[in-house]
Amino acid sequence: MATGRSSLAGAHVGTSGWSYPSWKPGFYPAETDSKEFLGFYAGRFSTVELNTTGYRLPGEEQFVRWAEQTPPGFRFAPKLAGNRPTLLADFGLRVAALGDRLGPIRVSLISARDEGMIELILGSLDPGLQVAFDLAHPSWDGIEPRLTAAGAVRVNDLEHDAPFRYVRFRDPPYDDETLREWAPRLRKVDVPLYAYFRHEDAPTAPSYAERLLELLDQ
Repeated sequence: MATGRSSLAGAHVGTSGWSYPSWKPGFYPAETDSKEFLGFYAGRFSTVELNTTGYRLPGEEQFVRWAEQTPPGFRFAPKLAGNRPTLLADFGLRVAALGDRLGPIRVSLISARDEGMIELILGSLDPGLQVAFDLAHPSWDGIEPRLTAAGAVRVNDLEHDAPFRYVRFRDPPYDDETLREWAPRLRKVDVPLYAYFRHEDAPTAPSYAERLLELLDQ
C-alpha cells in the first residue's frame, strides 16, 4: 500500500503533476533522473493529478507504465476536457489501463451552464467511476444535487452530499495560516478526500501538500 501520510484516514493529498525538472533539488534530489520522478513522488504522496490527458490522450501502454511505477494504494486523477466529447469513448477505455491506480476523473468545463453536456458525460463514462466536475462559470451554481444523484461531485464543494470530495488549491501562495484554516474543514470530511496543489516552477506545491498533511494529522 502507499505508505505516505497522504493516505491517512482516506485523505489523499498531492500536486497537479510531477514531471517538473525545476523541482530539483528542492523536492527531487539533484541526481534524480527524470524517469525516476514518478517513483520518487509516489513514495511521498498517494495521489497526483494527471493533467496531460486533458490536452493529449496517451495510448493505453503509457497508462500501464505509469501504474507500474507506483505502489498499491496510489491514485491518479486524470483530467478530461469536457469540451471534447468525441474523446469520451477512448478516454474511458484508456484510463482503465491504470487499473486499481485509477482515482477520480476531473472533468473540466469552462463554458456556461449546459446540462446536456453533463448528461452526455455522465452517460458515456462507466457509472462506477468517481467523477468530479470542475465548473468555472458561476451559471453552474445549483447543479450540485444533480451531480450527487449521479454519484459525482463538484470540485471544491464541501457542502452538498457527495460520495467523495475533490479540492483544488489553485491560487498560490499558501501561507501557514491559510493551511491551518483549511485543515479543520478537511478533517470533518467523512468520505474519501482528494486534494491537489497547483504546480509552480519552484517546488512549492509539494511543500504545501506536505504541510497540509502534517496539519491533518494533528
